[in-house]
Amino acid sequence: MSRDAVAFLGPEGTFTHQAVLTWARREGREVGAEPLASVGAVHDAVAAGASAWGVVAIESSVEGYVVPSLDALVGSPDVVAVDEVVLDVSFDAFVLPGHGELREATAHPHGLAQCSRFVAERGLVPVPASSNAAACRDVTPAQVALGPSLCGELYGLETLATAVEDYRGARTRFLVLRRRDDAPAVLAARRDRGADAWRTMLAITPVVTGPGVLARITAAFGERRVNMSSLVTRPLKAREGQYVFVVTLDAAPWAPDVRSLARDLLAAGDSLKVLGAYPAGEHEGGLDGVLPDHVPTGSVRASDDAAALARGLLW
Repeated sequence: MSRDAVAFLGPEGTFTHQAVLTWARREGREVGAEPLASVGAVHDAVAAGASAWGVVAIESSVEGYVVPSLDALVGSPDVVAVDEVVLDVSFDAFVLPGHGELREATAHPHGLAQCSRFVAERGLVPVPASSNAAACRDVTPAQVALGPSLCGELYGLETLATAVEDYRGARTRFLVLRRRDDAPAVLAARRDRGADAWRTMLAITPVVTGPGVLARITAAFGERRVNMSSLVTRPLKAREGQYVFVVTLDAAPWAPDVRSLARDLLAAGDSLKVLGAYPAGEHEGGLDGVLPDHVPTGSVRASDDAAALARGLLW
């Protein structure tokens, strides 16, 4: 693997491969995309310097956080995220040239689930594959393969239909990885190019657990007026019952308020590690902090009647 390679979770033709190509085009880089067998292998390649960069999926707007990618970042001392790519996730339906009677649909189980209406309307039997790209690579004359548009040209397939997913507008975020020791220079270059809106992923491990720990941490963010856009917990692998809070915040780690926040948390005994820092993309704009129409079905509000409140809150 060359020094200029970008490691990613393969095989070729996955959405992660598409993210690699999108990032390279955006950054004006000529890269060699190197498919690897696992997220751990991508981290290992970057940590060892076998690959200068890595790309992994971190969050889907449909499925949520990609746990293996998140855990690998939390557990890696030598790898950090320095950029992100956001893709609109859409599935095309492919067939072999000169195909026979189409009886099956093949894709990764998540892909089949996201295209269930198309599969049912055509009376196809779903056949799971290890990945959407593998389904396209290995498609038989009796199958329709569902995958990214990249797969058509890559595997010499004909496009039967485009955008066959049940719900439009799904997005997946991918992180671009780099060795931690190289990250300051990479981030400085982005700052020199005018990036001013940043996001930071911060792992916070409290030294003491119990009532009020999370309240203390979130209060520290509020006092410093540092906005959390996401908070998830992951178990600390070496100790049962202890958790790491992974917070995504809307600022750079070197911002004065964030530095003060970090000092507060360190003084309280918490352990900290920045998992990633990257410019906030255009997709982050357009929200005013109030999302009244985007809540889970069945949620209740203060204006609802007593019966609705009792049903929603199990009072």
